[in-house]
This record gives sequence, structure tokens and C-alpha cells, in this order.
Amino acid sequence: MPQFARYLGLDYSGAATPASSLKGLRLYSATPKLSPSEVLPPPSPHKYWTRRGLAEWLADELRAGPPTLVGIDHGFSFPLRYFENHHLAHDWPAFLDDFQHHWPTDHDHLCVDFIRDGLAGHGAARAGNSRWRRLTEERCRAKSVFHFDVPGSVAKSTHAGLPWLRYLRQQLGERVHFWPFDGWTPRPNRSVIAEVYPALCSKLYPSEGRNSDQHDAFSAACWLRQSDARATLANHFYPPLSQPERTQAQLEGWILGVT
Repeated sequence: MPQFARYLGLDYSGAATPASSLKGLRLYSATPKLSPSEVLPPPSPHKYWTRRGLAEWLADELRAGPPTLVGIDHGFSFPLRYFENHHLAHDWPAFLDDFQHHWPTDHDHLCVDFIRDGLAGHGAARAGNSRWRRLTEERCRAKSVFHFDVPGSVAKSTHAGLPWLRYLRQQLGERVHFWPFDGWTPRPNRSVIAEVYPALCSKLYPSEGRNSDQHDAFSAACWLRQSDARATLANHFYPPLSQPERTQAQLEGWILGVT
């Protein structure tokens, strides 16, 4: 029997501002019986999702909807070196608060590059190094969350998306399990938000006319659905790590499906 009643795959975008309509921000939804289909934003002057609109939609859906597994393709935390360099407590909710204070990328008029350029926020006080990588990134050879301005980078989407994870946590509280920060094994009948990396699975599915952003969101939703149907989610939720690695990964986050 499936653990979840719905699967959402999000291809994220760190472009422009939280109030901007973004062609690269895509959402696909699936159920145990229905393959993924694209979810468009509610009728408005915006043709595409905005980061704010998507976060508010997710909060409403997860507050009242069935148990849902959400896969988002940006980093949920930073490497251990970041915490050590900035003398931060090893506490993920406190990290989200501290990051949003220095990188307020959830403000409607701000974009990531404004803060990078020193025009707003306090980004220089919480900068990272592109050579710093999380353990999960080393395992799957993904780029660092600080590696800006290169093809395939998730740095900008991560710096744009982290304050919205904080928003969802504030809005939803214990209704949602943020994996693995709230524990490696989610409790039954609870929605879960996890980091995914569509590059690990997108080649498994034909694109069928979808552009790259649509296909990444589709692939994430399809892989989550198939993993639940094949009863492999329990293994994905509890990857084979040593205890020191598990402790580190529960601070840095982990990409679902990386072993």
C-alpha cells in the first residue's frame, strides 16, 4: 500500500524576485493511480508561478490535503564547513533564521544578485566557498550550493529557496516532516518535504515534448511515485551511512535517493 496519496515534483528557479513570474519554476503532481501532470498557477496576471505564489499554494495544499511527498531541487542546508566558519550552532531551524536575516531573498523587491553585490542584506557576512560541498553532493558528484554562475548550478535557486522552506515550516509546523532534519524515518500519514536531484533520474523518462524545466519537475514526481509503488522509499529515507556521516547529513541535508 502506498505511503503517500500525492507526489509533487518542483523544478526550482532562483531568477529575478519572489514576485516575478518565472518560466523556469515548474510543478508536476501525481497520485498512486495517475502519472504526473503539470500544475499551473491559479488565474492571475502571472503566466507562470512566482516563488511566493508557489510557497503560499504549497502551504495551503499541505495544510489541508492528503499525505504528500514533495521533492524540491535545491539545497536545503549548507556544508558543515559553513557552520564551522561562521561559528553557527548545529541546528537547522536556527540556520534558516540566520540565513534569512542575512539573505532576505523572500522580500518581493530583492533578488539573489542584489545581495551578492552588496546592495541589500548582509550576504558578505554569510558567504560560502564553491570548494565547500555537502557530503551528499560529494556522493553524487553534484555542484556545491555555493558554485554560482556555471551550468547546472543550484546555488542561486538554493539561496532563493531557503527562506521559503523557513516560511513553510512556520506555516505548517508539525503537519509536515522536513527530511532528514526532523528525523530519517517520517511518521505515517504526514506530508514530507525532501530535496531531490532530477539529474539522477531524468534520463529514465522520455521528455515527450517537455522543456528541460518541465521534464525535471515531471521526472522528480514520477520517480517519487514509482519509488513508493515499489516500496523502496523506506530505503531511500534511511540511506546506508555511518553514525558520524548520519549526524553530519542531518545538519547538511541529504538528497533523496543518494546512497
